[in-house]
Amino acid sequence: MKRHETGRSVETRAVIQRVKRCSVEVEGRLIAETGKGLLVLLGIAEGDGDPQLAYLADKTLNLRIFPDEAGRMNLSVLDIRGEITVVSQFTLLADTSRGRRPSFVAAADPTLAEPLYQAFVERLRLTGLKVGTGRFGAMMDVSLDNWGPVTIVLDSP
Repeated sequence: MKRHETGRSVETRAVIQRVKRCSVEVEGRLIAETGKGLLVLLGIAEGDGDPQLAYLADKTLNLRIFPDEAGRMNLSVLDIRGEITVVSQFTLLADTSRGRRPSFVAAADPTLAEPLYQAFVERLRLTGLKVGTGRFGAMMDVSLDNWGPVTIVLDSP
């Protein structure tokens, strides 16, 4: 487990939401829209790289959080051939341990985080699933119909 200079543990983090549908708009323009599948909010930590993103991509694709014929969470997004939307979100790495304003010093610099974000998306696309994205660094309006609701937090090793 990595520790930031503040002493708190820092990992790249993904928040996985099982959705019936989701969409992303930037400046009032629709840039991504997907149906049944996953919305992935991804925050990349300082010092993380391809091994951490590979781990999170594998976990995302293989999490058994979709219902089978018996209604049990037993199928992955791959099993159901679902769709995925990935949105970069550095605020997942907020440190709120002191004061009232979050600190984002644990988040990777955007010049390092953006290529890692793109690599994560590409790993998902290699499966042949439809993968939509937000726009890195943009102010986005994200809409979703959370199915369940089911929300899972994944931290990289």
